[in-house]
Amino acid sequence: MRDLTVRYGDVLAVDRTDLTLAAGTVCGLIGMNGSGKSTLLKAVMGIVRPERGAVSIDGMPPHAARRQGAVGFVPQSEAVDWGFPLRVRDVVMMGRYGFQGPTRRPRRVDREAVAEALERVELSELADRQIGELSGGQRKRAFVARCLAQNARLLLLDEPFAGVDKRTEATLTHVLRELARDGRTVLIATHDLAALPRLCDEAVLFLHTVLLHAAPDVVLRPENLVRAFGVDVFDAGADAEGEASR
Repeated sequence: MRDLTVRYGDVLAVDRTDLTLAAGTVCGLIGMNGSGKSTLLKAVMGIVRPERGAVSIDGMPPHAARRQGAVGFVPQSEAVDWGFPLRVRDVVMMGRYGFQGPTRRPRRVDREAVAEALERVELSELADRQIGELSGGQRKRAFVARCLAQNARLLLLDEPFAGVDKRTEATLTHVLRELARDGRTVLIATHDLAALPRLCDEAVLFLHTVLLHAAPDVVLRPENLVRAFGVDVFDAGADAEGEASR
């Protein structure tokens, strides 16, 4: 990203942002609600048009990268119509559309890619279940499987650990680390600060622009977090737990 700026009317969501991620990297994108994290991901996908600046994915603009299947997106749960009559297998097969031509007729190689992706995220037994019948964690795994079937080189995940079970968190962490070892790039918008050190190689502290891009242990220092959150988030979390226990 170079000088990336995105507005919604008078609202400045992303302001003159520069960010470069290397292949084989898992990067955490952290900041409070309304800080522009989701807009940043949408700009990388080409879903929103920047007011100024540009995004390049392996030397391509976002629309070209999407057309080639180079970038995959795991949205927040709220952005999906879970009542749509699609099976889990159908959702994952969407990742193969770019390989199938206009007829969208799956070939053997497509079915094998879908089966392998479902196995990696431990959803093979639920492949014929309607997507809305899955738990929150299983739904997240299904959309990660879609990215795997797509063979995307860049994965963008918007709050993948929100409301998920420990099994899903462990499975996704394992899969994303494997993808990084294979040379893929992963950018994750997350509020789960405790998971950053074991999941991410680096982290970005974001408040409408990049405040800090460094190793997770550096970004998580209280004096840095307060720049984006305005409070010591770890102390605030401890206070909240104490109130709940009383």
